[in-house]
Amino acid sequence: MNRTLKTWMAVSVLLFITGIGAVSLLYVKKALEDLPNVETLADYVPPLVTQVVDNDGHSIGEFFTERRTTVPLTQIPVDLRQAVMAIEDTDFYHHWGVNPRAILRATFANLRAGHLVQGGSTLTQQLAKTIFLNRQKTFDRKLKEFLLTLQIERRYSKDEILQLYLNQIYFGGGAYGVEAATRLYFDKHAQEMNLAECALMAGLIRSPNHYSPINDPERARERRATVLRRMQDLNDITEQERKEADALPIAAPQASLKAKEAPYFVEEIRKQLEPVYGSETLEQGGLTIQTTLSLNLQQAAERVLENHLAAYDLQYGTATLAEYNRDLLKNTTNQTQVVISTTLPRLQGALVAMDVHTGAIRAMVGGRDYSESQFNRAMQAKRQPGSSFKPFVWAAALQGAFTAATVVNDYPLVYIDMESDPQLLAETSAYAQTDTAILDNLQMTPEAFAALKKPEHDEILKRYWRPQNFDGKYLGPLTLRKALAKSRNLVSVRIIDSVGPRKVVRLAREAGIKDRLDAVLSLGLGTSVVSLMELVNAYGTFANGGLHAEPYYIERVTDHRSRVLQEQSPKIESRVDPQTCFLITNLMRGVVEHGTGWYAKRLGRPLAGKTGTTQDQRDLLFVGFGPDLVCGVWVGYDDFRPLKKGLSASNIAVPLWTDFMREALKGYPNKDFTIPPGIEFAKIDADTGYLALPTCPHVILEAFREGTVPKEFCPYNHLSQPPETGNENFLE
Repeated sequence: MNRTLKTWMAVSVLLFITGIGAVSLLYVKKALEDLPNVETLADYVPPLVTQVVDNDGHSIGEFFTERRTTVPLTQIPVDLRQAVMAIEDTDFYHHWGVNPRAILRATFANLRAGHLVQGGSTLTQQLAKTIFLNRQKTFDRKLKEFLLTLQIERRYSKDEILQLYLNQIYFGGGAYGVEAATRLYFDKHAQEMNLAECALMAGLIRSPNHYSPINDPERARERRATVLRRMQDLNDITEQERKEADALPIAAPQASLKAKEAPYFVEEIRKQLEPVYGSETLEQGGLTIQTTLSLNLQQAAERVLENHLAAYDLQYGTATLAEYNRDLLKNTTNQTQVVISTTLPRLQGALVAMDVHTGAIRAMVGGRDYSESQFNRAMQAKRQPGSSFKPFVWAAALQGAFTAATVVNDYPLVYIDMESDPQLLAETSAYAQTDTAILDNLQMTPEAFAALKKPEHDEILKRYWRPQNFDGKYLGPLTLRKALAKSRNLVSVRIIDSVGPRKVVRLAREAGIKDRLDAVLSLGLGTSVVSLMELVNAYGTFANGGLHAEPYYIERVTDHRSRVLQEQSPKIESRVDPQTCFLITNLMRGVVEHGTGWYAKRLGRPLAGKTGTTQDQRDLLFVGFGPDLVCGVWVGYDDFRPLKKGLSASNIAVPLWTDFMREALKGYPNKDFTIPPGIEFAKIDADTGYLALPTCPHVILEAFREGTVPKEFCPYNHLSQPPETGNENFLE
């Protein structure tokens, strides 16, 4: 005879004896048939919290509909078990699931008070109601609760019931079960609670919001005192233990005040896994997601970014707002319709750090405040990279006839028909002058100059493109090394015009840029929009000797039983030849040592990188790397308004990057970049690009692809004869 039939017969006899009659028997029989099978409790898995952890197992976030983590009874303090039974079900280990005396006692107490002050439900009844039934207060539901309680008591031991109960019950604040609740209120594990904390937790069960230390600490203290007195009455604790616990202050809830770590990164994890497992499994399945993130690096990134952006707001925010309004008035014809901004702008920023060799993302900050804006500026924002795109132009040149010693003119240029058929209209060697009268001083044939002056050619003049350097100056002949260190736009245009924009696009794609790139001459100035993540990834290919490591975020996913559901390994592919990567890295070291990235030199390590400042200082970037870690930072306004005039990436982005890398590189050895086969070195006159003589004042040891070292020595007596442009490495 099965258990359900036995229960039905026993209850039927009981009801018949008490006179309920045949109708009641049929009603009970139907109720029993509708009951869920309590055998499923043995395999019951409540909705569990999915834990997101860093690469060392530290918690950085959670996905859940109910904040819950199950623990065995052995990891739940005895004080908590006794406190719960003392205040909720004193006779738990002695009754058979229903406690008639408790029901009568609660009924009289409620009648005397005129409102509900006590409950008569046992822990088993509460468990049956929580797991199997709804909250409707009907006779039908109460009968089913009664019958389920009897079945649960017959099927499971008291310890098993207590364990299920303590892992299931709601403690407020979105926390279900004792482990999640202790993490929420005390930022510790359940087994670490003291007596006072156990009493507070037990007191929450009756009305979690009413007695919550978050909502009303004083009321929570009074409720804790009630629990402690009840425990003393039952001889669970001594009077001295009660007084000591009662004297402890109600501590401010820890986890509830603690923001989720790495929120932009955690949201990226959700985006990647939700299509694979579905939202229900992700939020209720109790998965453990081990990520590539380093919590130490992440915390350093968030702290440094906020400190620098807040410092900018404090120092330059008012001036930036004034400049913005002044430019708005100056560029608007109908000033009566101009809306002057009165809100101090809030500077934004982003940071990404990636392991060079594996592509593992170690830190990601997508903005200053995730609760304010969930837009991830590290991945979703497509902004102009400015001069931080130049390394791809220089690298494409180094794959061809160019070397680090090749000399290129930093002179003014004028192009025409840029959109349809770009043609170099004219150039001038008058690099010492400013831009005020370039068209009047172009070295052109008289016929061409006269043609430009005719009125019928006004439309032609409207179509010309005149690229400029950031500082508006022209430095004349420069080696590729010096031109990159000083970030000369006109040199970049000449190089890309020589090698061809398509070659630059192809190399950038091989390095890791996936965003659309326009194969035009202005590409070398960073006019095509890209994400910070892709820039960082592409720079990582240079740092890794041409091996492209696909960025990844997740190491392993396991279920609530620790079974591995997925593992991810680095995806490495040879993309760019190692000689080109070493040569461009060597040139980018000059940016740090002698150029626009000079601030990072104070770290005292081999570092390479490139700054980027877009038109009107709308975007400031610095992407740099050592042999093991690559990092990029972006600073700007979401509405594309300019930063304060006169500032550049050197002033804002590089110091931010440096302060982060100072913390991040503590875990990495201080080593140099690896030199691949096929590279040779020679001493070069840094000013002319010739082989150096003892009389040359600026000599550097330069790296070359084998067979490309200059063959001529410097012909100038630097003491009496200044260098002139032109040698075998000179590009007109």
